[in-house]
Amino acid sequence: MSAGKVLVTGSAGHLGEALVRVLRAAGRAVVGVDVLDSPFTTVVGSIADRDVVRACLSGVSAVLHPATLHKPHVGSHGRQAFVDTNVTGTLALLEESVAAGVESVVFTSTTSTFGRALTPRAGEPAAWVTEDVVPIPRNVYGVTKTAAENLCELVHRDHGLPVVVLRTSRFFPEADDRADVRTAYPDANVKANEYLYRRVDIADVVDAHLLALARAPALGFDRLIVSATTPFERADLPDLRRDAPAVVARRYPDQPRVYASRGWRMFPTIDRVYVNTRARDVLGWRPRYDFGHVLNEVAAGKDFRSPLAAEIGAKGYHAESTGPYTVR
Repeated sequence: MSAGKVLVTGSAGHLGEALVRVLRAAGRAVVGVDVLDSPFTTVVGSIADRDVVRACLSGVSAVLHPATLHKPHVGSHGRQAFVDTNVTGTLALLEESVAAGVESVVFTSTTSTFGRALTPRAGEPAAWVTEDVVPIPRNVYGVTKTAAENLCELVHRDHGLPVVVLRTSRFFPEADDRADVRTAYPDANVKANEYLYRRVDIADVVDAHLLALARAPALGFDRLIVSATTPFERADLPDLRRDAPAVVARRYPDQPRVYASRGWRMFPTIDRVYVNTRARDVLGWRPRYDFGHVLNEVAAGKDFRSPLAAEIGAKGYHAESTGPYTVR
């Protein structure tokens, strides 16, 4: 990746702020655009507004595009709003990037695109989720992110714009959106468990984005899963569905003792495993925050989050409190 100026969309958001922080610390020139003002926002405006996008792209050689309406907005925003931001906004950004001569784009997608493909039927083993799994979106969030991914591929094919799509797993710090999970488990317990199969630290997400930005011209186009490295193998999938604690204890003999010291529990069953092998191979990405790290930090009485995650904290998704999500 050249040392040129980088545009970061959604710069007031959780990942957007993280990207701006890291790029600025590295001495990179950054333009941040968001509908909300913040210390990390240079331009206040919508990515669906081509005039705003065109102005933001002046002198920019690379684009990081995490701006989106998220799953928590499904209950508060209509489908048209999702189309406007996630689809129309992405198309405007892609086409204006072509016109501006941008060298590389990274689009932040989500493992939520897989949707119903992640739910095995009764008696089936846990799902082994790689980039080859065909998405079956569950809601308008998944539908619009999948559509935006396809626009990325179309614009690459038609115009040669290098684009890498990163399907990121959970990295938000808010509590789980399922009331039964929030009631049954402490929040840190939930997140620790998730590092086994569907969570990633934001510091590792940032690293993946910057590596993808550098590799995009050589790759042309690609879709990659970004999640913490799982300790599981395909042979574990039947047992994960039947008795996840036993599988985890085989991999980490100290886990039951460490968890017991905190009053924590492992989930009784795990229904899917996100596999990051291709991202590691293609990008040379080496995520640092996995379940082994988490277990070691918990055993030592430490915070298992990265310093970047701790510094950014929670942002929330709504102007008013909505379910488990904090006020923004």
